Amino acid sequence: MEPSSKLHRAHVLVVPYPGQGHINPMLQFSKRLVSKGLKATLVLTVHIAKSMHADPSSSINLETISDGHDLGGRASAKSMQAYLTCFQTVGSRGLAELIHKLDCSGRPVDAIIYDGFLPWVLDVAKQCEKLGVVFFTQTCAVNNIYYHVQRGLLPLPLSGDSVKVPGLPPLEPSETPSFVCKLGTYPAFYDMVINQFMNADEADFVLCDTFYELEKEVVDWMSTNLWPLKTIGPTLPSLYLDKRLPDDAAYGINLFTPTTTSTVFTWLRHHPPHSVVYVSFGSFAELDPSQFSELAHGLALAGHPFLWIVRSSEQHKLPRDLMDSIPSKEALILPWCDQLEILTNDSIGCFVTHCGLNSVIEAICLGVPMVAMPQWTDQGTNAKFVEDVWRVGVRARADEAGLVRREEVERRVREVLGGGERGVEMADSARRWMAAAKASISEGGSSDRNIDDFVAKLATRSSVE
Repeated sequence: MEPSSKLHRAHVLVVPYPGQGHINPMLQFSKRLVSKGLKATLVLTVHIAKSMHADPSSSINLETISDGHDLGGRASAKSMQAYLTCFQTVGSRGLAELIHKLDCSGRPVDAIIYDGFLPWVLDVAKQCEKLGVVFFTQTCAVNNIYYHVQRGLLPLPLSGDSVKVPGLPPLEPSETPSFVCKLGTYPAFYDMVINQFMNADEADFVLCDTFYELEKEVVDWMSTNLWPLKTIGPTLPSLYLDKRLPDDAAYGINLFTPTTTSTVFTWLRHHPPHSVVYVSFGSFAELDPSQFSELAHGLALAGHPFLWIVRSSEQHKLPRDLMDSIPSKEALILPWCDQLEILTNDSIGCFVTHCGLNSVIEAICLGVPMVAMPQWTDQGTNAKFVEDVWRVGVRARADEAGLVRREEVERRVREVLGGGERGVEMADSARRWMAAAKASISEGGSSDRNIDDFVAKLATRSSVE
């Protein structure tokens, strides 16, 4: 069906939290909206816009606002709390000015889609008489836990051996987000994730970066008891899902320089299908040198070739004696890569991951079983679902000192790749979830229907407003 002229005119501003794992899904969702006939403008901080590597052919317009740290971004702030406070103060003013500028330039704004980490954006939207759309970038399970904490329905500190939250299976305290189970750690981050829900009831639409089939029980509970929640994921480039968006083969904005080259794929081609262990802990996690050593030894002991992403700032922590002793055909270290290109390669059989949501969803969409090594924030909850609910991986357990020892790494990698009953089950589950993920965003799928419904309602609401 051809979109109406009103749909062509509808214009949304999309405001992500300034981090790679938040920009990616909101940018991809913007591409979906453009494919449905809307106009979308992505709003980045000045520092991010200056330092990023972007696709110049993107269909998404870019605008910038200041976070008060244009030269150095978050890293230049005195503290995380200082950064967030400054971003709210300076960003609120800049966003209101941007909305006014666009309204006066023939590109009026109908709605603001904002990252849940930035609840002040909704206040700006309301002040400017625009529709406000909250976009949650974590799982519904994690958001449900945070909601119950924010509303005082889940008292902290946690007590007992089991945590019960409606819509979720019983959780061990360690399976809740780290800011909840380790109360008092990273207070600024705690405030940020909990404050997502301080004004969420006032949002005109509530969207979540997941797909219905993956979290059916909790989505049903939240939709019935909280808000008419709409799942709109997975938010990978269309090439890896439904292939309906021409030329959408990559996220399009990178805060790190990818180093994936033909040499990498030549290295991968020298290994049989499903034999290589891919290891990455994302763009933010920092491992202790002792954990680097244990992980490296465990990978070596597992006896499978491995491709390990270690950011340049972290490479000094590698155990050089061990790494130098491993033949180059058995181990490859890169500072960064295009993760989707790696995960889709037939030689990859296992993903050792910190369980950041983007990495988990990419693995699910590409059918790659996981060894979960959660570090903090939502990753422990994600790991619980990877192992016990979705059955697409196993957790590598830390000891009393907080380290995942080499023997545990070896055992878990062998469990995934060893061909035993559990490994076969994980591989089968991964294939089923891959099919479900692709179906959800394909024409007529659960997320595709939700996006169509959102576009139609946005057009109706914006025309009334």
